[in-house]
Amino acid sequence: MRGLSEPVTVVGVATAVSPGEYAECQGYWVDDPTYGRQFRADHLQILPPSTREGIERYLGSGMVRGIGPYFAKKLVQAFGEQVFEVIENEPGRLRELPGIGPKRVAQVTAAWAAQRAIRDIIVFLRSYGLGAARAVRIFKTYGNDAIERVRENPYRLVLDIRGMGFATADSLAERLGIPRDSPMRARAGVLHILQKLSTEGHCAEHRATLVANASTLLSIPTPIIEDAIDAEVQEKRLVLESIGDDICVFLATLWSAEVSVADHVARLLRYSPPWNRIDIKKAAPWVEKKTSISLSDSQHHAISAAVNSKVTVITGGPGVGKTTIVNGILQILRAKGAIPLLCAPTGRAAKRLSEATGFPASTIHRALEFDPSTLGFKRHQNFPLETDLVILDETSMVDIVLMSQLLRAIPDRAALVMVGDVDQLPPVGPGSALSDIIQSQTVTTVRLTEVFRQASTSQIIANAHLINRGVIPEHSHPEAPASDFYVVATNTPEAIQERVLQMVAERIPRRFGLHPIKDIQVLTPTNRGPLGTQALNAVLQKHLNPNSTPVVTRFGWSFASEDKVVQRVNDYDKNTFNGDVGRVMRVDQEEEQITVNMDGREVCYGFDELDELSLAYAMTIHKAQGSEYPAVVIPLATQHYMLLARNLLYTAVTRGRQLVVLLCQTKALAMAVRNTLSVNRLTKLAERLNGSTVGIL
Repeated sequence: MRGLSEPVTVVGVATAVSPGEYAECQGYWVDDPTYGRQFRADHLQILPPSTREGIERYLGSGMVRGIGPYFAKKLVQAFGEQVFEVIENEPGRLRELPGIGPKRVAQVTAAWAAQRAIRDIIVFLRSYGLGAARAVRIFKTYGNDAIERVRENPYRLVLDIRGMGFATADSLAERLGIPRDSPMRARAGVLHILQKLSTEGHCAEHRATLVANASTLLSIPTPIIEDAIDAEVQEKRLVLESIGDDICVFLATLWSAEVSVADHVARLLRYSPPWNRIDIKKAAPWVEKKTSISLSDSQHHAISAAVNSKVTVITGGPGVGKTTIVNGILQILRAKGAIPLLCAPTGRAAKRLSEATGFPASTIHRALEFDPSTLGFKRHQNFPLETDLVILDETSMVDIVLMSQLLRAIPDRAALVMVGDVDQLPPVGPGSALSDIIQSQTVTTVRLTEVFRQASTSQIIANAHLINRGVIPEHSHPEAPASDFYVVATNTPEAIQERVLQMVAERIPRRFGLHPIKDIQVLTPTNRGPLGTQALNAVLQKHLNPNSTPVVTRFGWSFASEDKVVQRVNDYDKNTFNGDVGRVMRVDQEEEQITVNMDGREVCYGFDELDELSLAYAMTIHKAQGSEYPAVVIPLATQHYMLLARNLLYTAVTRGRQLVVLLCQTKALAMAVRNTLSVNRLTKLAERLNGSTVGIL
């Protein structure tokens, strides 16, 4: 093949081919009806480059971490064709190059060794249809035992490897010769369905429905599915329990979390707070004097309920005085000597809570002292939080697993105040903890509805409450006086996309003096389509950050300095969490990493970790939960009809502090406001709370 002067298309199975390498092929020529003349290789071997130019291209291609184009050139200049032998057998000689320290030498030699191991895995996985990127992840997870582990049970990849779906593992299993009706496949399919349901918020599934759906998905007879469920129950990965009159199947982790939440709420209610009963008639005037705020009757009631209860829920929409109540509670209980702990699910929400109260606040993970080495929390029932009062803000965002971790760490003596807007979207994770706790009627709950005068002038707040009551906001007139809320009717998705760009890049910055990247956030219902995050981010990046270099492209996204990015998954090693927003500070091609400013903290990502990030000029409404922005632009079209719901729109509108602009098809807006048929999550928490020893206060 080397003697050919024209480019040749070769089809075969091999490791990933890097610039500078040669391919030695044995096979035959074919004329493909779609792709033309090709060489079909029965045997395809990748050979290392032998010329100086080829070696430099190979080393500079990014295949070996720590060696970029600049360092590759220096290596080849110093060691010529012997550079591979030097790296492998005499790595100390790399120190002969100026500016190369022991850290760089160790990085290069480790990467070189890993590259050799990864190549074996790539060959194995490629022969079964999987790509090189996944091979790297599999190697990082399983090490040198990767091939053996995958052969033994390819379905374990779904649980252990981020981004590995069931369909891919199932295809691999078939190629490895695992029968389609095998118990292993049936058990994996059942777990897959329940895990997929958990991403939709459910903690369980009706057993009969699960059996039917798994049998259909896998084309396996129902008796084998029944046996698979029973086997997983025996292995304690699943739990059978009734919800109402129906037998349901829980993932064991979610069942344990629900039981834990119910048990710990009951535990907290069995003990008295460390202060005596407080007379609000005496305390309220004192609070009003301290805060210079006149409390309404509803606020009097809410503060009285909270300071005299062990567990309290305070819920209500924007402008109803939740922050005033929290400040009143803190003032009274601090005067009684209580030690408060304030927390929220996200860093941004914690920062807002701290700014609103004047007290330090942290994320739940930080309060519980997350330990990346164990992927667990240091604070728990045997080593509880050192506090008399826990105030949890944005409780509607907290999923059942995190709620259980927080509750088990609250000491017996401490009171708990949960603050949140139950009408917003439920958590991204499984469960409906806040909604279920309110529904159970087992703890003191105060629902605030009165919008206070200082907030009533805001059209954002007024329209949020209208939307929540099922009233469609009116369209804005072009000559309307200045407002903080606009509804702009637009006919097609393509026209809406154009208006989004116009609003973000020109009109809002010019009229309101807001920065298009730092201050304006586009919130959309979906990731796909012309109004999805992928398309909108591509358009906005092109116009808002067009000339920044260098650029790195990985996993379908291109990143450059000053780009706005969002964390897509929880990364406990980096202490960054799904929904965290940051700004790219620099792209280092030599070190193959980018550095992101996440709320004042520098976080580094290797190029092979960039699937953890996506651009954030536009985000889904779900991703924006718990955050606020000076301005939000919300595109809505009828193509989103499967997602349009009142709580989705309500959540999006309440993200804006100074300005909200709805760019929408009129029918889509009406669909969103009128649709309250959001899917009820299948949980048992309310039933557990009612069935426990908890008493209604």
